[in-house]
Amino acid sequence: MKPNVLITRKILPEALDYLKEHTDYEIGATKRNLTKEEIIKKVQGKEGLLSLLVDDIDKEVINSAPSLKIIANCAVGYNNIDISEAKKKGILVTNTPGVLTETTADLTWALIMAVARKIPQADQYTRHKKFKGWELDLFLGKEITGKRLGIIGMGRIGKAVALRAQAFSMKIVYSDPHRLTPE
Repeated sequence: MKPNVLITRKILPEALDYLKEHTDYEIGATKRNLTKEEIIKKVQGKEGLLSLLVDDIDKEVINSAPSLKIIANCAVGYNNIDISEAKKKGILVTNTPGVLTETTADLTWALIMAVARKIPQADQYTRHKKFKGWELDLFLGKEITGKRLGIIGMGRIGKAVALRAQAFSMKIVYSDPHRLTPE
């Protein structure tokens, strides 16, 4: 018999395909967050709860679900879950560390490049049909190769951003509670 699982919100199709094969699941909502009261009502009789970082899985939610065996949080962190209460009840809590590291580092670089090269301004200039022809200094922007990049927090994401900066021969300075060994 497949375990009963509440998924608080629509998730990626690949994940749903897997869950379809291994569980009987209910999706709580598709385009909005469930209220705490809705989660409490829907988690009744469920053995698993797949939550998102916007779901407040507190003591009240946990105590309303005596059948619950696992809370799988679809997020890097788990500060939305009362871990000590789950532990008291013998409920396993999981999360997805590292799932957004590369994506976030990529987006960080997209933003760095956009700002340095004035891409948003050039985009708007072109969309508003102001472009009349090439000019030497039109949206010239700043070169980033060889520059200094400051990173606040050298955890997984900070390290991934720094790795990409090496391709631009950038000098990295960072702020972090722990000193890193040069890599």
